[in-house]
Amino acid sequence: MAGASLHLNCTTVLASLQENQTRVQLPGKTTNSRVLVLGGTGRVGGSTAIALSKLCPDLRIIVGGRNREKGAANVAKLGENSEFAEVNIDNVKSLEAALNDVDLVVHTAGPFQQAEKCTVLEAAIESKTAYLDVCDDTTYAWRAKSFMEKAVSANVPAITTGGIYPGVSNVMAAELVRVARSESKGKPERLRFCYYTAGTGGAGPTILATSFLLLGEEVVAYNKGEKIKVKPYSGMLNIDFGKGIGKRDVYLLNLPEVRSAHEILGVPTVSARFGTAPFFWNWGMEIMTRLLPMLRTTDIKEQREYLEQLQWKLPNMGCQMLFCNPEQCFSTPKQCFCSNGEFLRDRSKVQELVQLFDPVVRAMDGITGERVSMRVDLECSDGRNTVGIFSHRRLSVSVGYSVAAFALAMLEGSTQPGVWFPEEPEGIAIEARDILLKRAAQGTINFIMSNPHGRWKRIQRSLDWGYTYKVPTDTVFPFSRFGGR
Repeated sequence: MAGASLHLNCTTVLASLQENQTRVQLPGKTTNSRVLVLGGTGRVGGSTAIALSKLCPDLRIIVGGRNREKGAANVAKLGENSEFAEVNIDNVKSLEAALNDVDLVVHTAGPFQQAEKCTVLEAAIESKTAYLDVCDDTTYAWRAKSFMEKAVSANVPAITTGGIYPGVSNVMAAELVRVARSESKGKPERLRFCYYTAGTGGAGPTILATSFLLLGEEVVAYNKGEKIKVKPYSGMLNIDFGKGIGKRDVYLLNLPEVRSAHEILGVPTVSARFGTAPFFWNWGMEIMTRLLPMLRTTDIKEQREYLEQLQWKLPNMGCQMLFCNPEQCFSTPKQCFCSNGEFLRDRSKVQELVQLFDPVVRAMDGITGERVSMRVDLECSDGRNTVGIFSHRRLSVSVGYSVAAFALAMLEGSTQPGVWFPEEPEGIAIEARDILLKRAAQGTINFIMSNPHGRWKRIQRSLDWGYTYKVPTDTVFPFSRFGGR
């Protein structure tokens, strides 16, 4: 079911769909497709399963996870066309059994950072099952791409990074670039992804773990075609996300859409930023990145120097549960604040850190809410500037519809055999982008794909690599906006 492609020669408005959207009618041969949602007992997977059941009630949804009790609860919500399968994604035999007689597997069992293998993708190719993941890690995503030839040989369509961001944001960027090339005499020069999520966005421990792991990675960005590396959670910008969100501080993070957009869309300057609320969470993230030099080194003297610079006081820190390495410790083992040098690159250590912070973060989530917003800006050499904005009151709901939109596009035959990023036309066909965005945008409070004729003011501002950009003069975009209250 392919919609018409976007045309931005005038302001494009993609209507926000209601929760009771018309049900999706899949092609006859895929009407009763079986979809396995791995991580289906978690926040992202559970939301995906619910969205799929609402959009296409005829689908057979298999909730895959380790917790049978949670799985049974989710199945009860989904109804008779669902079932639970106990799956351990680290166990090949368990995966093979779960993939038996499945048409599409949706891998939401993150975090993907520091994962050494693409076990689910490999199993999907082996069993000739279509594959979709919500990966948000650059290394994992490009490792998945390395299975291109195997996927083509097995006639298996696969999409990596098919969530909300990255995912829907990639498709928004691809459309902005495509239309700019077709309508502008200039060339796309700069692409900037900016994301905001209040608290954890209701996504719970997974997004918290992802955030901590990303702080352990250098940020890769591109400036005029040159690959550059900068410190994580640096380069703060105050970005206007428009209606329902307003202006928010965002910081550089190492996200996979930067490289994929640079290489696939051919934009020479690309970066990605993220920010959260309340504001002191951003401060905490900055502090953690300042601690990283100390936490990465095993030299006791260097650790002391970093701590003195940050004016940390060691007595009674009592954090041996997280960082203890008695052989290197300069406190007592019971009050250790040392590290083996790579704790934010160690998934098990990060999970312990998440368990420590999770109760506090959940409490704050209840106050801050879980609003989410994405803004994608494209600048061209002829002065043409276009923007896409996508905002929703609840990330935990929006991410489900975003993933479901990709899943339905794949079931409708939009994806060719191989492993693709969302912005590649072989992954999501150009003519299928419109309907994908509409499905993903269900319930949004603001969704914009703008034309270049708004009122802009040029503001010179230096980024980490020294280029300038433009921001709108107004908080809202009078030439292109809509949404609910």
